[in-house]
Amino acid sequence: MPGICFFRTYKFSILQIWNKYRYQFMSSAPPIKFAIADDHKIFRDGIKMALSARPHLKLIWEAQDGKDMMHKLALKKPDLLLLDIRMPELDGINALPLIRTENPDIKIVVLSMYDDQEMVSKMMEMGANAYLTKTTDPNEIYNAILTCMNEDFYFNDLVNQAVLLKLNHKKNIRQFYPNPVKFNEKELQILKLLAEDKTTDEISQEVFLSPRTVETIRQNMKNKVGAKTIAGLIVYGMRNKLLD
Repeated sequence: MPGICFFRTYKFSILQIWNKYRYQFMSSAPPIKFAIADDHKIFRDGIKMALSARPHLKLIWEAQDGKDMMHKLALKKPDLLLLDIRMPELDGINALPLIRTENPDIKIVVLSMYDDQEMVSKMMEMGANAYLTKTTDPNEIYNAILTCMNEDFYFNDLVNQAVLLKLNHKKNIRQFYPNPVKFNEKELQILKLLAEDKTTDEISQEVFLSPRTVETIRQNMKNKVGAKTIAGLIVYGMRNKLLD
């Protein structure tokens, strides 16, 4: 099974360029207010320095542990939070569902030393919009911030591989979970094929429908769940156990 990549290379390059200059063209747009929660001051300082010259970003606070973060969240809400996993008082794993419950609109980009796919999958299912390692290039961190603000989710190779691993691990297991949006059997089949990085033509051959019909079904599924992109549709499938 081929590795999945929700943005083909040429599309990804165009997206990077567009995201890089989008806010420069929109001079009247308010800056993206972001915050950093990490217990390592050296790392926080490095992130601040790396992002300080980027257009349309404004750091509004930083937190040194989970308790400090929750206190500052209650006082001043950012548009986006850069969240570490391992922190004293309250770690990112336990904080994430609390943040999601109280602040569903805040975009959360996990920045962690951990790159194991099980952790990536867990954090994305719990509500993260992106997952990056702390060795990620500042340009990609900036691109992830803009992509999350514009399209809700940022999918890199790490997240793609985690989704694929989950599909491979669960493909022979049938489980049932409550789901607020009902997909029919054909829609679920198309959703899983999308997660396997199948093209429209490949999907049409597997489900015995025309490419145009597949595109229509895909768009209807995005409309049902309120997803802006295929990545958002896949994340919805992950969080509602539809890819199991």
